[in-house]
Amino acid sequence: MKEIIYQVTNPLGVHARPCALLAQCCVDFKSLVTVTANEKTADGRNVLELLALRIRKGDTLRLEVSGEDEEQAWKAVREVIDREFNEKKAAALLRIAFFGTKDYDRIFFSGLTRDKGEGTYNSDIKYFTSNLGPETVNLAEGFDAVCVFVNDNVSRPVVERLKESGVRLILLRCAGFNNVDLAAARDCGMTILRVPAYSPYAVAEHAMAIVQMANRRLHKAYNKVKDNNFALSGLLGLDLHNKTAGIVGTGKIGVCMAKLCKGCGMTVLGWDAYPNEELEKEGLLAYVEKEELFRRADLISLHAPLFPATHHIINEESIALMKDTAMLVNTARGPLIDNEALIRALKKGKFQAVALDVYEGEDENVYTDRSDKAITDDITARLLMFPQVVLTSHQAFFTREAMQAIAVVTMENARNFNEGNDYGNAEVKA
Repeated sequence: MKEIIYQVTNPLGVHARPCALLAQCCVDFKSLVTVTANEKTADGRNVLELLALRIRKGDTLRLEVSGEDEEQAWKAVREVIDREFNEKKAAALLRIAFFGTKDYDRIFFSGLTRDKGEGTYNSDIKYFTSNLGPETVNLAEGFDAVCVFVNDNVSRPVVERLKESGVRLILLRCAGFNNVDLAAARDCGMTILRVPAYSPYAVAEHAMAIVQMANRRLHKAYNKVKDNNFALSGLLGLDLHNKTAGIVGTGKIGVCMAKLCKGCGMTVLGWDAYPNEELEKEGLLAYVEKEELFRRADLISLHAPLFPATHHIINEESIALMKDTAMLVNTARGPLIDNEALIRALKKGKFQAVALDVYEGEDENVYTDRSDKAITDDITARLLMFPQVVLTSHQAFFTREAMQAIAVVTMENARNFNEGNDYGNAEVKA
């Protein structure tokens, strides 16, 4: 175990921003970091627990680091303390209109922006439950920035109205930006900042969970048992062990999924427009042409970004190459799959399992409670007809660690804009 003792000298104490950066630092290590102040203890990975310590000027902190990588963790934590816990210069207050607010957004963002002044995020957030779109864009009047998510409408008319309203910054609390008219933002001189990565583990773990749910018919088994039906009919699945996984897109999330598949005893194939040779050298996967991947893979997991070259990468032709017993999972972008081609194949009895956290045409349903209404969306209704299909509501990212990371990176982006700092890889350029 290694220890850090630190006496707080900042007049604001250890406020929201250093708490956020410390939590994000601790998440990167296996070692446990505990923070003790005023006879209360917090998990260093949890920003809400750190905020609850209410550390003031003059308090003494005791940080304990223990685990297999404690030396590296201790150095990283020490660096955050030395760099971020001291007093900083003041910045102008940044006014942010936050669209599509849910309760879980407020938990993290309100905690990070509660402090104002030197060294803080110095932002004031106004929360709106409605999504951004042509009908709601007037709500952004007088704000410096808007904060939006994947289901907000940031089309040209909206961007032009935002500029007229005084908005200079579009904060995306997500990685994707296909809902933003980039050309319009460029023409209006708008800065767009995103969250390039939050928790690749969250998305990959969800992909594995839902494809196994579909494969082993766990959704059906759960409902049968609730009805006092313990028969196994209709629940037959396939082993993953000694099967072949095909990872389409080998970025951070794809690599995490490849490791999960490897842990299940699978052979892993990969396809990417820009292959990472290091993954082959370390023996994680073997790159092949996408046609070969479709032919050989028993489980196909989509993790590619959405570009013209990947739009409907799963189509009539690629599905025809796949095994009839193939398993398909998509936690990336809905339009990677041609829904009509998929439904035609399902009607013919193709696929052991199909698991979709995203699908083309989901926009009206995402994050909306429609439990008291009939399913009128044609695509959703047809997909739900098939017993081997599982749909979830664009929730692969939704873990505490990921939500914390999204909030921290979004507010770091806001601060960098407000203080004229470098944006790194967070900036989206047309």
